[in-house]
Amino acid sequence: MKTKSLLFFVLVLSVLLSLPVYGETTTLSEETISSTAVDVKISGIKDVVTIRRDKRGVPYIEAKNDDDLYFAQGYVTASDRLWQMDLFRRVAGGETAEIFGRPALEEDKRWRNFGFTKIAAATVSMMKPDIRRALENYARGVNAYIATLDEKSLPVEFRILQYRPRNWSPTDTLLVGKILSDGLSTTWRNDLTFADMKNSLTPKKFADLANIVTPLDVILFGNDKAQPARKAAASRTVQVSASDLAFAEKDAAVRQSSLSRIGFYAEELAASNNWVISGKRTLDGKPILSNDPHLQASAPGIWYMAHLSAPGISVSGVTLPGSPAIVLGHNESLAWGATNVGPDVQDVYLETFNEEGKYKTPDGWKTPEVRTEKIKVRKNPTSTETEEESLVVTETRNGVIINTAQAAGAKGGRYALKWTARDPKNEELSAFYVLNRARNWDDFRNAFRSYGGATQNFVYADVRGNIGWIAAGIIPLRKTGDGTFPYDGSTSDGDWTGNIPFDELPTLYNPPSGFIVTANQRIVGTSYKYPQISRAVAAPWRAAQIQKRLAADKKMTVDKVADVLFDSTSLALADFVGDLLKFKVLKPENDALFRSWQAEGFTMKPDSQGALLANDIRVCFGAKIAEENPTVPAFVARERLMWMLLKEKPAEWLPKKFKNYGEMVTACETETETALAKRHGNDRSKWVWGTVFTSRFQHPLAAVPLIGAQFNTPNVPIHGSGQSPNVGSAVSLRHIAVPGDWDKTSIVIPLGNSGDPKSPHWKDMFEIWSTGKTNPAPFSNEAITKAAVSTVRWIP
Repeated sequence: MKTKSLLFFVLVLSVLLSLPVYGETTTLSEETISSTAVDVKISGIKDVVTIRRDKRGVPYIEAKNDDDLYFAQGYVTASDRLWQMDLFRRVAGGETAEIFGRPALEEDKRWRNFGFTKIAAATVSMMKPDIRRALENYARGVNAYIATLDEKSLPVEFRILQYRPRNWSPTDTLLVGKILSDGLSTTWRNDLTFADMKNSLTPKKFADLANIVTPLDVILFGNDKAQPARKAAASRTVQVSASDLAFAEKDAAVRQSSLSRIGFYAEELAASNNWVISGKRTLDGKPILSNDPHLQASAPGIWYMAHLSAPGISVSGVTLPGSPAIVLGHNESLAWGATNVGPDVQDVYLETFNEEGKYKTPDGWKTPEVRTEKIKVRKNPTSTETEEESLVVTETRNGVIINTAQAAGAKGGRYALKWTARDPKNEELSAFYVLNRARNWDDFRNAFRSYGGATQNFVYADVRGNIGWIAAGIIPLRKTGDGTFPYDGSTSDGDWTGNIPFDELPTLYNPPSGFIVTANQRIVGTSYKYPQISRAVAAPWRAAQIQKRLAADKKMTVDKVADVLFDSTSLALADFVGDLLKFKVLKPENDALFRSWQAEGFTMKPDSQGALLANDIRVCFGAKIAEENPTVPAFVARERLMWMLLKEKPAEWLPKKFKNYGEMVTACETETETALAKRHGNDRSKWVWGTVFTSRFQHPLAAVPLIGAQFNTPNVPIHGSGQSPNVGSAVSLRHIAVPGDWDKTSIVIPLGNSGDPKSPHWKDMFEIWSTGKTNPAPFSNEAITKAAVSTVRWIP
């Protein structure tokens, strides 16, 4: 055994010996708890606070003033998710190497480059007093809980990693919001990729890849009647080097590693569904709202269920650990949900530096701002001792230099990043404080006038029967172009001249159709004058399937909505297989298999053979297109070309090794069968979707030898795919609300409300999540009292 491994083993063993024995944990039975109301004296509150919990450990917090309400929310959330909260702020602040060591250093450098800690502090200083006060009281509650912890009662992750959390601050809460912005609005690499494709492909090929208009699009605003050629380029062409692209790929890998650890990575996952249905199309005449955000699966999940009540506010749903208020949910008057829009809110600028270190601007040479970040790095797993690494950050008038290696003299350009998330005026979380108190459509809509987070499709339903939608966020306007390609930083072409005016953002209120569906699809037609709002859109498959299901039923119920949420139909593969069958070149057994799967409705079920074979052949097609066109990512080829490739059979996209598309079908069929046999054996009955599509919820410490097992979560075959409404492990929440009959609300998260692996609520929702069942989330006082299995009264 190597020395480092031996030292790590000693550390693990010593920690294991210090941990409590699981069999000795004492718990009260549900019957005992339900009959016991406990009074506890606590400092920091002004009046009595009542905290009830239901059988899933969800807290229902009732306070007599707002200060106590947010204090209690901070305290209670920390009691369930403190280490997760600490990890969130460490990620966004670039402080993970202090606990994980040198393997996390590149991640910290990336976050430190953005300077979010300083930006968040500036944001707090300019917040409205009532919102800042809520953050401060929340922080007081978190810190009151931290103060109760000794070495034995610290959450297990702190003990394993041998450190204590520092006190929470309002700045830490805003750092959590910056993680959301990074996870949901990072698009700058697309600028480099598109510039590279434009320079290397024929105009026809580039037009095909740039096209986001498809026959299945679910457009909510505007139309596609007029489709003028888009002039999305900057006035001066920027040449992208191989070194630039290599850096972008490296940064993407570092970003994925960082965000995946905490459950905020969303690329290629299909990032959310929501819809609202008017009472005209439901069985009981009341509207229904549904929302299921899709993000990287993690343990614990990113959402924390809670109910908050005080004079003037009663709100239920989920929040991000570390953030006061409810982010997604409902109050007494209305419900809301969110999905990502995918506009272009990032631009990159190729900067020109001279030997003196100055950079070129339209007004001559200027000196950039330079700051040095000091990053603590843990020396080894056996000690908390750290060493310091320095990171020099350079910032121009256009933004921060993101490729620091290039700045040190490597070949390639030096690019500055401008991003709405780096403007202290653009803040992610205050809108939800206001939204929690909204009473009608106007209140709802106006709550987003100050919203500066990742642009979202916010859907709405209220107790009066109204439904609505708004795409809200800060989306910049440029002097020239719309941000598709990199800009020359020495010119003023890419200067931001303002934002899309709030009153010109797309919106709907009580549309004639009686329902509104968003699933990250293109939401505006080509007639909309701000094309940058639909930059990083998802293919229309999920939206089209949901639209189809809702349009076919005018008597929707909560159970039917739950069924649509769990729908595993892949229109992407239905379309692809339909095209494959028309070639009549498939082997007889595969032709029969696909026709049988077609009769089953192209559902992505664990035991489906057709699902696995069709998916892998489709992947093969994308790979062959990318192989022939090295500047085109395989994922882009699949999502932008596959819907038309086998229908129109364009000669320019056919790889040269094939005489026709029929030969390409045969080649991918053969290669896929060979690969499946190698992975799963020659028994074709074992070639099923469930072998590759399973539940995976990874805790950051799960892979650590010996101690990681306690963080394990179920790894079983599940329904769905990236192109079906149910996207499997990426479903981070299923929320169904019935305005006017709030006790019918259902909220399901994948695992449980607790972040403690010893808790019975660590993964007690997995079964209902994995089978698509509903989970009552009581709202009325009577329903909450009935559901409570424990009650604690805090006395000042």
